Amino acid sequence: MEPTLVITEDGSSTIFIAALDEHYHSVHGAIQESVHVFINAGLLQKINNTTEINILEIGFGTGLNALLTCLQAEGKACKINYTTIEKFPVSDEHISLLNYSTQLDTPNTKEFFTAIHAAKWEASETITNNFSIQKRKMNIEDVDYTNQFDLIYFDAFAPSAQPELWTDLIFASMYKALKPTGLLVTYCAKGIVKRTMKSVGFAIEALPGPKGKREMTRAVKTS
Repeated sequence: MEPTLVITEDGSSTIFIAALDEHYHSVHGAIQESVHVFINAGLLQKINNTTEINILEIGFGTGLNALLTCLQAEGKACKINYTTIEKFPVSDEHISLLNYSTQLDTPNTKEFFTAIHAAKWEASETITNNFSIQKRKMNIEDVDYTNQFDLIYFDAFAPSAQPELWTDLIFASMYKALKPTGLLVTYCAKGIVKRTMKSVGFAIEALPGPKGKREMTRAVKTS
């Protein structure tokens, strides 16, 4: 069954995957969720008082998180190196239907979004003076970095849809990938997920969630 375009409550679009019974973003608002979870609770906690940040995104999806991060980079004196993992990229046809460029009242949004999706896979591509992206088409289970990232956006489909992506092995890999005091942010606040994160060494913060969710999670690498 083909993915379906959905307009969420804040007017921004997302995609519904019937086979997983999952949306790429919250139906309460795609943009508001991404801003709340990944930008406000993640990026803005790291971007001040530094000149360069390395970010790993688990689940490139529609490219919304990458776009929002690119837009933030333009307003800060900070270079962002963005690595994103996606095994099954969204088709160009469906990407062309997304309305983020009209919903975000920011200069150059359309140009940045187009450039992010046009960037070659498996290569580092410069989008702006402050933002570069490397898109990697691979399984999350195969991620293997050591002390490389300041921040992880963990935006995989929910544990109910893909439980294999929320295991101790996955989060041990995430812990290893982060630099000391690095952050991992995710929309998910399930008790079993937080306990799994703790079991591999993360210190857990339960934060107020975006609209439609009581909580979200921020995890800190403790060593």
